[in-house]
Formats: sequence, structure tokens, C-alpha cells
Amino acid sequence: RADSTLKQLLERLTPFKLALYCTDDWGAYERLLPEDKHLITKRYTQSIERQNLNLRIWIKRLARKTICFSKSIEIHDKVIGTCIERRFFNSFKS
Repeated sequence: RADSTLKQLLERLTPFKLALYCTDDWGAYERLLPEDKHLITKRYTQSIERQNLNLRIWIKRLARKTICFSKSIEIHDKVIGTCIERRFFNSFKS
């Protein structure tokens, strides 16, 4: 959690043209995020954190201290994508 890490994240998020950043009260956010797009609240971050927890529970390979942990980013992407597809989009299949 350093300013340099947040700068890297913001560079990666630039193509998405985000309208709002909902964060906690960490100092780097105040220093580096545009004031008009920065909202300090847990109201929206709680649901995001809950989704992250659900993914860690559903996909054991996301927990670093398991024997299922993979060092391959490609495998992580495929497993997470498959989980999201099955969990949120399977109901649309006829």
C-alpha cells in the first residue's frame, strides 16, 4: 500500500474512464485521486469486498497458502472467468 502501487493501478484503470472511486480513508487516495471523483465511504466497498471473499471461498486457488495455488496468471484468469461465468451467467442459458 504505497503511493507507487496506487499510481500503477491508476495507470491500468485509465482506459476504463471510471466515474467514481469509492475508497477508505487511506492518505494516498486523497493525494492521488481526483477530488471530484473520490468518495470516502464503506457503503459501496463492502459489497465489493464480499464478492472478493466469495471468490476466495469458491475458488480455493485464490488462497495463497493452499496446495491449489497456481503461479500462472493465465490459469488464474481462466479459473476466475469460468467461476464468474458459471455463477452469474449460467441462469441465462436455455
